[in-house]
Amino acid sequence: MTVLLVEDEEAIATPIVSGLERHGYTVTWVQSSNEADAVLLEQPPDLLILDVYLLDGEEAGFELLDRVREAGFTMPVIMLTARDALADRVEGLEMGADDYLSKPFAFAELLARVRALQRRVSQTKENQLERGPLTLDFATRDVRWHGESVPLTGKEYALLELLARNPERIFSVETILERVWSEEADNPNLIRVYVYHLRKKLGEEVVEKVSGGYRLGV
Repeated sequence: MTVLLVEDEEAIATPIVSGLERHGYTVTWVQSSNEADAVLLEQPPDLLILDVYLLDGEEAGFELLDRVREAGFTMPVIMLTARDALADRVEGLEMGADDYLSKPFAFAELLARVRALQRRVSQTKENQLERGPLTLDFATRDVRWHGESVPLTGKEYALLELLARNPERIFSVETILERVWSEEADNPNLIRVYVYHLRKKLGEEVVEKVSGGYRLGV
């Protein structure tokens, strides 16, 4: 699991970095929101640990959190702050933070919270597929293309889900008809029609026609 730590106090950041690395995490440490922006653009982490007060200003942490969520990043965020007022905690959580830890804190508590969020991310990833511009949530049946939700009909979704759950597999026409259209298994033209609809709604590359049948194209 990769972690981006945004903390301007070296005395606080150093034990966090060394402690997380001892437990197998890959940590990138920066001291300002501007540095964090650059890291997020280049390689978004699995988890963001973010101090409210940064070199950029008193509210720089909140401002960075706002940019992260506005940009569509969904990684969990733990906020660190010396301020423990209820209003501050509520503000951070309402802006999209997943957890809030007031300074001073024991590293063991931070590690426990990191592990809890890691378990949540792992469970979520089991129900999701992310391939290029396509994101598919099997639990909610939410389909996104370049981050935008795209409504599909029941059969469109069933065809896409079949291909997405086995992204490297080539499905024959017969297999697709059996899995998706069992009651109409003698009409192979259905596949061409629904592939056309998926490509029109999502993108030409989403379903690939290959020798032997069809497969996910992204």
